Amino acid sequence: MRIARFAKGDGVAYGIVEGETISELHGHPFGVDPGGVRLTGHVYPLAEIRLLAPVLPSKVIGAAAGVGSREPVLFLKPSTAVTGPGDAIKYPVKLAERVDCSGELAVIIGRLCRQVPRERADEVIFGYACAADVTARDLQARDGQWVRAKGFDTFCPLGPWMETGASASHAPDLTIITTVNGAVRAQARTSDLPWDVPGLISYVSNVMTLLPGDVLLTGAPGDVGTGPLSPGDEVAVEIGGIGTLTNKVVIGD
Repeated sequence: MRIARFAKGDGVAYGIVEGETISELHGHPFGVDPGGVRLTGHVYPLAEIRLLAPVLPSKVIGAAAGVGSREPVLFLKPSTAVTGPGDAIKYPVKLAERVDCSGELAVIIGRLCRQVPRERADEVIFGYACAADVTARDLQARDGQWVRAKGFDTFCPLGPWMETGASASHAPDLTIITTVNGAVRAQARTSDLPWDVPGLISYVSNVMTLLPGDVLLTGAPGDVGTGPLSPGDEVAVEIGGIGTLTNKVVIGD
């Protein structure tokens, strides 16, 4: 099931995407069994609504490969970094000289959880989405930590929706293709990651409590990014079985 968050004439709602239409849901889907979601009866053509970031998380937790370590290095992106499909990635030209991104699988948490055993990871996953982990590489190297480099507004595009049909046991075999202006810059499978989704959920939840709507970025195999981006570039992250997230780079503050 594909569940999207979207803007319509009188506000914001969640809905189920089927083909070229979206059927509006009552309320939000978190905490509701997928079989128990209720529809309002309103159906809209996708062409007449605007898809938004599928969630507004309390936090986004990223994972990167640690040098000489088998454990992931965790970092946080603020909720204000999240932006939706079709929205602009704002290049902070006054502060950064090199910006790039990596296409990644986003895991959407569906319930409050802590210290989750890996064998129970499926119980806390709501769904999956495409993500672009945008980074100011020069600031990352200069600062020695990653808060500023990864925390700018719009540096975490998510979307185009949440795919709820895959389980943690199947997520490790998804293809991720990242393109810039139609040219492939990175291609891999999530099975190439040094850790799997259940293991990552267990690792992170032993550090911090996860809330419904929180997002885990699974990292890029080999830490392969797009290379330097420029204003005017169009970045697309396509994940097999989920969809394609597209964003354009513009000059920011």
